[in-house]
Amino acid sequence: MNEQVLSPQPDGRGKSAARPISGHAGRIVARTVMWLFLLITAMLTLFPLLMTLSGSLKTGAEMMAGGSLLPAKLQFANYAEAWKQANFARYTWNSTFVSIMVTVGTLLVASMAAYVVDRRDFPGKSLYVTVQASMMFISVGAIVLRPQFDLMVALHLNTTLWGVILILISAHSSTFFMLQGFFKAIPRELDEAAMVDGSGFIRTFFRIILPLLTPGLGVAGLFAFRHAWNEYILPLVFTMTNPQLQTLTVGLANLRYGSSAAMQIHLMMAGACLSILPMLLAYILANKTFIQVTAGSVKG
Repeated sequence: MNEQVLSPQPDGRGKSAARPISGHAGRIVARTVMWLFLLITAMLTLFPLLMTLSGSLKTGAEMMAGGSLLPAKLQFANYAEAWKQANFARYTWNSTFVSIMVTVGTLLVASMAAYVVDRRDFPGKSLYVTVQASMMFISVGAIVLRPQFDLMVALHLNTTLWGVILILISAHSSTFFMLQGFFKAIPRELDEAAMVDGSGFIRTFFRIILPLLTPGLGVAGLFAFRHAWNEYILPLVFTMTNPQLQTLTVGLANLRYGSSAAMQIHLMMAGACLSILPMLLAYILANKTFIQVTAGSVKG
């Protein structure tokens, strides 16, 4: 019995040398499959961006005719025309205002709610968490659009961007759970030590806990900014009677047809390329936060 379990290793050089070769070949196959999967994923992700960039440099006739991926002649004037027709300066300001206000409001509301749920026990806590979780599976724009619009009409906010901002801030369930996970990593002893020193609950949150939550706020803020920047249905509904309040996503959709009812897909793509730039800037600013979060998770 013992001889069968603890059998000696073969002494032959051929057999002992065959094992490293087999293991090395397996690692090569596994790594090749992994890199092929990553390459295909990258191609599927980048191909729409390349199509948009290529289309933004074509003429309208080239876009309608199809053909090659690359433009026959680079049409950089499309960007200037898209900027002019879409009123980019005004719409970009509207989108920036909405996105910043939504980001700040979402982080403030979600962080305070997550801190209370994580640190305090109160009646209805389980029900509140359950409601927050259920809200993650309800589309804000499709199911509850009409009652939300009626509510903003009652509050006289249906003709301003503040109605859009308040509705988007209310959809903070994913941010709530994300920040709650970060709060669990902050020791409760810090709260207790602050309480001993005479710091109140609110002061402890803003002066001690919130600065420690900077990496989590950066990640959650980037997602909130992206969600607000890409929102289309709410700004479209709330700005129908006031085109000057339209956001960039709504303005880009208006580029599809020109004054002569001709399709201008090349201008839409040029405008889409311009609209990506603020998101890239936001990612560059938050890139350090992502690195901190990754480094912290590996170290932990």
